Amino acid sequence: MTAGTAGAPTFCPALQYRDAKAAIKQLTEAFGFTRTALYESEDGTVLHAELSFGNGVVMLGSKGNGSPYEKALGAGGPVGVYVTVADPDAHHRRAEQAGVETVLPLTDQDYGSREYTARDLEGNLWTFGTYAPAVPKA
Repeated sequence: MTAGTAGAPTFCPALQYRDAKAAIKQLTEAFGFTRTALYESEDGTVLHAELSFGNGVVMLGSKGNGSPYEKALGAGGPVGVYVTVADPDAHHRRAEQAGVETVLPLTDQDYGSREYTARDLEGNLWTFGTYAPAVPKA
């Protein structure tokens, strides 16, 4: 499937983790992502993984693999990612039950969103809320 076709996001964040397996576990168990791809080296290093949520995808891999992409990123991070969810209260409860650190509490925003922000195991910020940016028609 090519970018821009039904079902394929036109862009997605790409993150690197010191412990990509732990990140995958947290993102799937605490935040409800679905693992859709996983490619590992012979020693078990995560070379590339894809996790989906709604119609979005996050790609991730292990730091320390020496790839040209990793070298271009340099020290990089942490990053912030926003994810639209239908029920932020239920999503927040799930994350809290999994022991995730909430850094900004569940709040009704002036712009109409209800959202919270949590920190993943390696310091990236994930905001989950009802705000859904509009994409202009081409």
